[in-house]
Order: sequence, then C-alpha cells, then structure tokens
Amino acid sequence: MIEKILEQVQNGTLNIAEAKEKLATYENLGFVKIDHHRKKRVGFPEIVFGEGKTAEQILAIVQSLKKRNNSVLVTRISSDKARYIRDEYPEFQYHESARILAWRNESHLEKKMAGYIAVVCAGTSDLPVAEEAAVTAETLGCNVKRIYDVGVAGLHRLLDNIEEIQKATATVVVAGMEGALPSVVGGLIANPIIAVPTSVGYGANFNGLSALLTMLNSCASGISVVNIDNGFGAAYNAAIINQMVCKGAEQ
Repeated sequence: MIEKILEQVQNGTLNIAEAKEKLATYENLGFVKIDHHRKKRVGFPEIVFGEGKTAEQILAIVQSLKKRNNSVLVTRISSDKARYIRDEYPEFQYHESARILAWRNESHLEKKMAGYIAVVCAGTSDLPVAEEAAVTAETLGCNVKRIYDVGVAGLHRLLDNIEEIQKATATVVVAGMEGALPSVVGGLIANPIIAVPTSVGYGANFNGLSALLTMLNSCASGISVVNIDNGFGAAYNAAIINQMVCKGAEQ
C-alpha cells in the first residue's frame, strides 16, 4: 500500500496532502480518533459501539469509516439513532432485534469465507443476543447457520440439529437461565465453542450472573466464555477462528 501511494505521488496523481491522509493511522475528529489501520493489523475494520454516543457522533464516525472500508458495523444502536443514520445512508440495514446497523459493499468485498459459524440459541427470549452474534459474523464476512430454540429443556431439539453444529468451524452458544447449554454442546462437538450468558431468567439468575458462572465452571473442554449479553464479542472471536481456518485451507 505504501509503495502504491508513493508511486501515485511520484507520477502526480496524488498530492502530498492526500498522501498524508491515506497514510495516517487514525483520523482525529475531536471527540473520537478513528483507527483506519485496524483492518491491516487484525483483519477487520473498527466497529462502532452505539450506546452512549449521540446520533450526530455516530453519523460522523460512519461517514469516516465508509470512505475507507467496504463494510461498516454499529452495535447497540437504538432505532431512533439508526433512523437518523439511514436518512443519510439508506443503504444501511437496521436489524432491530440485534440492535445493529450494518452495511456491506457487496460489489467490492472479498468473497465470503468458506465454512460457517453456527449460532446456537437456547430459547426465544435469548434471540436478541443470538441475532447480535449472527449479524456481526455475517457483516464480518462469515457464513452463519442459525440454530434456535434448542435449550436443555428439550434435548431432542438439539440432537436433531447436532450434525449441522458439528460441521461448523466455530460455534457460538447463547443461553440464559442456568446457562447449561454450552456444557451439553461441548460434549458433542469438536469445534471451538464461545459461550454467551444472557441476562434472561428469574430472580436467582441475577441478570445473567448465574449463567455466566455456570459457563465459567463448565466441565466440558473447549469452551471460552464472553461477558453477559455480549453476542458481538462472541461473534468476533468466532470470525477470527473462521478466518484462520480459511487461511490454513488456502495454504
């Protein structure tokens, strides 16, 4: 990339100011410093956490990211803020259940990675967190298979879908209540599991703490655990695993 920019400066198709902008590692907008080199370092562009930011701030960040990337992802964004962004960029899609605003420039994106990530969800009440994981993984270029409402209260539903889960490169397992599902899945599949506790449950669930502790204390091997309701974090980890598997297959 650097050589290409220097060549453009040399042949006059790019001036020095434009070259400096392209070579800058981040863009300072005053209230935020946008990391434009993140994709080069870690494989995925910077992702915007929408909670706590104003609609105007999110719009400024999106405008900057969209100029330099073929995908933009905003997590935990309300429908009102998403509507404000879509007034400017109607090509963005708002996923209401996941609370995600996303855009992919399909004509300029690399082809989707081979294989797929399985997103396994215990119950319908856990769907918002599962959808956050699924939409995140899809926006990061992964194929996703959703396997929902297969909690431990009816194990036959899980077993009916276990072969599809076994073939995934990585599996995100989302569960609330007592959080037992990742342990069960962990004893049945060989691919890595990222477990996501949700805040769904009655009083003694302690807003997800019970499920979190169950998953942290799982007796099944190969399970990693993210924080309560963190579907995004689980999907990001699964996408990294999937990316590594695909690169290994290409070599």
